[in-house]
Amino acid sequence: MDMKILSACLLSAAISAAPKAMATASPTSPSPISTPAQSGAASQPIDLTVAADKALNSVVYIKVSATAPKEDVQYFNPFEDFFGDFFGQSTPRQQQPRQAPKRSGAGSGVILTADGYIVTNNHVVKDADEILVKLNDNREFKGRIIGQDKDTDLALIKIEAKNLQPITVGSSEKLKIGEWVLAIGNPYGFTSTVTAGIVSAKARSMQSANPVESFIQTDAAINPGNSGGALVNAAGELVGINSMIYSETRSYSGYGFAIPTTIMNKVVKDLREFGVVQRALLGIRGTSVSNYIDEQKDKGKEADLGTLSGFYVAEVTADGAADAAGLQKGDVVTAIDGQKIDKFGQLQEIVAMHRPGDKVKVTYLRKKKEYTTTLTLRNEQGTTTNLETVDTEAMGAALRVLTDDEKRELGLRNGLLVSSIKAGKLQDAGITKGIIIMQVNDRVMSSVQDFEEAVKAANRSSDRVLWIRAKTQSGLNRSYTVELGETKTKTKRNK
Repeated sequence: MDMKILSACLLSAAISAAPKAMATASPTSPSPISTPAQSGAASQPIDLTVAADKALNSVVYIKVSATAPKEDVQYFNPFEDFFGDFFGQSTPRQQQPRQAPKRSGAGSGVILTADGYIVTNNHVVKDADEILVKLNDNREFKGRIIGQDKDTDLALIKIEAKNLQPITVGSSEKLKIGEWVLAIGNPYGFTSTVTAGIVSAKARSMQSANPVESFIQTDAAINPGNSGGALVNAAGELVGINSMIYSETRSYSGYGFAIPTTIMNKVVKDLREFGVVQRALLGIRGTSVSNYIDEQKDKGKEADLGTLSGFYVAEVTADGAADAAGLQKGDVVTAIDGQKIDKFGQLQEIVAMHRPGDKVKVTYLRKKKEYTTTLTLRNEQGTTTNLETVDTEAMGAALRVLTDDEKRELGLRNGLLVSSIKAGKLQDAGITKGIIIMQVNDRVMSSVQDFEEAVKAANRSSDRVLWIRAKTQSGLNRSYTVELGETKTKTKRNK
């Protein structure tokens, strides 16, 4: 059986092999496309050249490069091997570190502000050491990451520029199925490419892509390199960020997916203000009612929930918002703040627009009887407080990878040396200069990035604790516990 491939539209490492030609939107106006007017009145032509012209200069080409981690390769001297065997001595093969080639890739981004804030996909800039942003007028700028959110696959970057042309952000909520849209980006390195299609579906949940997803589905051609580009309506307004394709060949086959602006607006606002997304949770797990009914039928059972739409609650998280409001397993959520819930993607999109501490009105069915309750959304830690970013600087330590000589002398294959330390969380935990950090929360430390990723993951977890295994330079084992949730002072981020 052929299996379809869910593929993120990121131009892969062989960027140098991409075509050199630059595909640009033709200045010649195409024949108008006849389509029903949004008002539902008689059909009238829509000139998509107006939308393309309005949005094209707000979409950028992003090229990234990343240093690949060192790889341990097996090394042996053939003469040592021969004479070792000849004299009856075993000469084991040795591990020698080798620097892998630098990786590069590319994608697209959308200018949000005149002073250089740009939204793109997280997978475009993830692990990037260098970010080069090229505008539609061929000017180039170095970019820096403001914040990333892997749960929605969105990232916010910044270039130092003025008087840029920001895109007009429209409402993805007002999009209608069948409405014309344009996908603007840089597929396969062909910069400033515009393709047209319609909205095929809304609130699409792939259930295998991002933890938070409510995609706009479109048949506008989207290919590798379009990631992070703009999906705009016939007025040239941004309604989505192109993110992925569904294909058997990893190329366009009619199924493209974009992150709606309802989710993008909230993520961008949080990243600018806090550096991390303030994710609100209902505290329930389950599936759409239609999926639940189908699953029961497959088991030879009948399921009469009193409705054919909504979200079936299969589990209520202990100490979560839903638990506190009295929701139970078997309930069916039918509306949030009066907005009808037909499928899981709609539920995720509505909740994703809120922050912990926000109150929402939930309508649900229990044994076919309708109830309404108001609950206070909570974060992953089960609280309503805002999270702050925690990085190595906030931890109060400078870390570096052990050199090859240090690894050999200490008999270690990996580790991060604490080269200096000051007042901060690591010092409070008892860590001193010279300590070698081996593992953090069961993650082996081979690079400073490993430490940063472990800290980010712990900061989003329910307990917010780092369990650190370390060694002294004399070989003694040490363990430390670092609480990430103790700091009360709040640092205002530059916007």
